[in-house]
Amino acid sequence: MGTFFCENRLRAFVIHKKREKYSDSTRYQYRCDLNRRLKRALALEPTQEDGIRLHKRYTKIQAHLFLFLDDVTIPPTNNSSEQALRLSVIFRKVTNGFRSDWGKNLFAAVRSIVNTGRRHGLSAFQAIVNALSPISSLSLVPP
Repeated sequence: MGTFFCENRLRAFVIHKKREKYSDSTRYQYRCDLNRRLKRALALEPTQEDGIRLHKRYTKIQAHLFLFLDDVTIPPTNNSSEQALRLSVIFRKVTNGFRSDWGKNLFAAVRSIVNTGRRHGLSAFQAIVNALSPISSLSLVPP
C-alpha cells in the first residue's frame, strides 16, 4: 500500500505539472487510471497498525485525493501551509516557548492575519490594520 502512495503521488504531481500540455480527455484518462490504482490499493487488507491507519485515512478521503488534477486553484502539496508555520516553529525554538496561553494565542492570531494578508497581496501592517478595522475586516481590500 505504501508503494502505491509513493509511486502514484509522484505520477499525479507530474500530470499536474504538465497539465497544460494535455487535453481535457487525456487528463480525464490519467485521473481515471489513478483512481483505478487507488481502488486496487485500498482493496488490500493491511495487518500492521500504521498500514491500517493509512488505509482508514485514505478510504475516507479518496474522493478528494486527486482534486488538484481537476482544479488548478488547488495546490498538489501543502508546502505553503508548512512554510507559513515555519516562522512560528523557529520563534518557539529561539524563545524556548511561550510563558502564557494568551501570548501563544496572540502570536498565532497575528501570524494568521499576516499570512492571510500576504496571500492577498497586503503588507503585514495593512493586514493588521484591516483586521482591527470593523469595516475593512469584512473584505481584504487595502484601506
